[in-house]
Amino acid sequence: MNATRPNRDFAWILAAVLVTGVLLYLLSPILTPFLLAAILAYICHPLADRLEQLKLPRGAAAGIVIIVLGLVFFLLALILLPMIQTETSHFIASLPKYVDWLQTRAAPWLQTRLGITLPDAAGLKQLLSEHLQGAGSAAGSAAGWLKTGTLGIVSFVANLVLVPVVFFYLLRDWCVMVNWADELVPRRWHAKVRKLATEIDAVLSEFLRGQLSVMLIMAVFYTTGLWIAGLDYALPIGILAGLLVFVPYMGAISGMALATLAGLVQFSSLSGMIPVWVVFGIGQLMEGYVVVPRLVGERIGLHPVMVIFALLAFGEVFGFFGVLLALPISAILLVGLRHIRAAYQHSSLYQD
Repeated sequence: MNATRPNRDFAWILAAVLVTGVLLYLLSPILTPFLLAAILAYICHPLADRLEQLKLPRGAAAGIVIIVLGLVFFLLALILLPMIQTETSHFIASLPKYVDWLQTRAAPWLQTRLGITLPDAAGLKQLLSEHLQGAGSAAGSAAGWLKTGTLGIVSFVANLVLVPVVFFYLLRDWCVMVNWADELVPRRWHAKVRKLATEIDAVLSEFLRGQLSVMLIMAVFYTTGLWIAGLDYALPIGILAGLLVFVPYMGAISGMALATLAGLVQFSSLSGMIPVWVVFGIGQLMEGYVVVPRLVGERIGLHPVMVIFALLAFGEVFGFFGVLLALPISAILLVGLRHIRAAYQHSSLYQD
């Protein structure tokens, strides 16, 4: 009877893994808002716990956390969106001036050095005018697309509303769900699973703290660097670029795009853009090779070289989302490897 027990245990584990994998695959189109809400709940549940310790009901604590988080996002949008709108309008209004600059300065240089001939100013301005006038027809086409894509818009809005609702209930019932999952673990595995879960939770918490430190440092760096470069909108662009560094390359790409847009409006020549581009080049190198390896890698126990390797390896195998999840997954794997190593060192294979 005991001899067949490991086989039954393995069968149960395999069945659970297969069922979970099939369900995740079948339900993947609707899982995004639930996954996002779960991540937010995991990040914010310590704050809700502290509010609960102040004698607040758990539901009220969860509501306060959601309101504060919503206000933070609202303030960021209030700061960034007007700047983006203003700079885009200025850029469109200044396009004819840039066409003249291309024709009088850039075109002779390209013709002399590279043998590239640009269209004349009249041709470029006509082309630009046609494209700007075509914006109306493009808007009409977009309106037609919106009519046919009503279902997609409704789905997007529903997901947008669903995230805070699911976030609230997960945050309110976080301890209940953790206890429920704890009760499902077989008793003979309970101590080991609980120890693993505790270590994984500690590592992920360190990862999140390290990531927040990276965001703060890069926001200060980009803001300071762009201010030194003379960019008028250094503060909002630097804040946005710093906040988005949790998505690999997104902070640098979005920040550089906005800084370039603002710089083309502000500076009279491309020479003024060189310091701005240098700031983002240095920032990307500093983020990838210094800040993330030291502040995130060391917190979760990964050597800086392993951090770089994990980012490259996961990105190669799984693409963008692999890069996004490389460090937290590596941290979880590291916990498992520590226990495997300990079991190996206590085995007869190692000791004999």
